[in-house]
Amino acid sequence: MEFHVLTLFPDMIRSVFSESITGRAAEKGLLSLNAVNIRDFSKDPHHKVDDYVYGGGAGMLMFPQPVYDAFRSLDVPEGTRVICPMPAGKTFDQKTAKELAKEERLVFLCGHYEGIDERVIDRIVTDRISIGDYVVTGGELPALLIMDAVSRMIPGVLGNDISFEEESFYDDLLEYPQYSRPEEWEGSRVPGILLSGDHKKVEEWRLEESIRITKELRPDLYEKWAASHPEYFEAKAKKEEKEREKALKKAKMLAKESRL
Repeated sequence: MEFHVLTLFPDMIRSVFSESITGRAAEKGLLSLNAVNIRDFSKDPHHKVDDYVYGGGAGMLMFPQPVYDAFRSLDVPEGTRVICPMPAGKTFDQKTAKELAKEERLVFLCGHYEGIDERVIDRIVTDRISIGDYVVTGGELPALLIMDAVSRMIPGVLGNDISFEEESFYDDLLEYPQYSRPEEWEGSRVPGILLSGDHKKVEEWRLEESIRITKELRPDLYEKWAASHPEYFEAKAKKEEKEREKALKKAKMLAKESRL
């Protein structure tokens, strides 16, 4: 996956990207980063990239020329997706990350100040993406967040290709609680089921915990998951019916023995 980032702060992008999982993946050749300084393409003697907003208003706006010339310098194939992180965009989620991970390359356009002149956005941007209902000072952090989420979907980046499938939001469920050593810490013990060695029961416990947590914290996600997994509720109903029959049978046997 190639990442191209148009920004006023390329060192900010490079420093974060070079760390941890994305940094190791880049060393392996699974990811690459090209951070381009938009200011280098300004024709202003002082490398100015912003100006006052037509119609009035607070703040400065990045004007189109340096942004457009920086984009043209990439010489990426026609049809390359260009993402502009902004509040007025589609909310980013795991489904979008999975979709973007199918691309060979992505371009990110990072705004600053009051944003970017709409004309250049209309000219080059294919995807306007929001990371949530709040405002940050620039597009760099949102771009890094999206790049990180997409990178984890690239085969080989995590080292274990099934690990991202077990994480939060992959199947519209939040992740189950996880525990490590020691077995007891300050009076709190690891759930016994996780120490049982019964992998089937462990998986059942994890699923139930994911469902419980999602239902409590994100009922919107739970409803979405529930609507797409009717087989879970059918299997659960059958299991509960068997347990009731088993309990009733046991109660009858105990009653019979008590009369003897």
